[in-house]
Amino acid sequence: MHFENWLAFCSISFVAAAIPGPAILLVSTHSLQFGSLRSLITAAGNITGLFIMSACSILGLSALVMVSSTAFTVIKIVGVLYLLYLGVKIWRSGVQLSTISSTCKTKFSAWSLYSQGLLISLTNPKAVIFTSALFPQFIVVSEPLLPQFLILVATLMMCSFLCLLSYSLLSQKLKAGSKQYVSGSALGKVFGTMFVGAGGVLAISTQR
Repeated sequence: MHFENWLAFCSISFVAAAIPGPAILLVSTHSLQFGSLRSLITAAGNITGLFIMSACSILGLSALVMVSSTAFTVIKIVGVLYLLYLGVKIWRSGVQLSTISSTCKTKFSAWSLYSQGLLISLTNPKAVIFTSALFPQFIVVSEPLLPQFLILVATLMMCSFLCLLSYSLLSQKLKAGSKQYVSGSALGKVFGTMFVGAGGVLAISTQR
């Protein structure tokens, strides 16, 4: 793979990862609830899902989703239902803003954070289509394919993780400046509505 191709791929990956979506929204929510360090568990789950999606793209399984409207619809419905579930849950429970003294008292499950990040990634069919459409543009067919795929997957995961980390830290900065004005219940309504809205957008999306 040529270095210029890698730079172009890296730029596109950063832009795509930086666009706010369900994963960024989830990591930001967990950053407010549990702190930026623990929200990285959610980011790790999302990155794992991205790796699985990329592997599916490499193996050609994503072609099934692109060709079969049934497979695409099933994955999309699962993603919609999960986003709606998270939205309603956050709406009802609110966002418990953690502090240095209260973080340890906040109910915390590493597996719960990880699995939520994983499911958000796996139930987004756009991730499958994105990787399957993007990878071939930067592959040099005359060179060994596996090393090129490994570089692309690692780069995509790195870009995504850095963007999620940035949003997590940004959420902490915003919380520090607005905590005295905004309650956890109000934030729960905002984030819950955003999750439901994201589910609605995914539900009405017809792009394949």
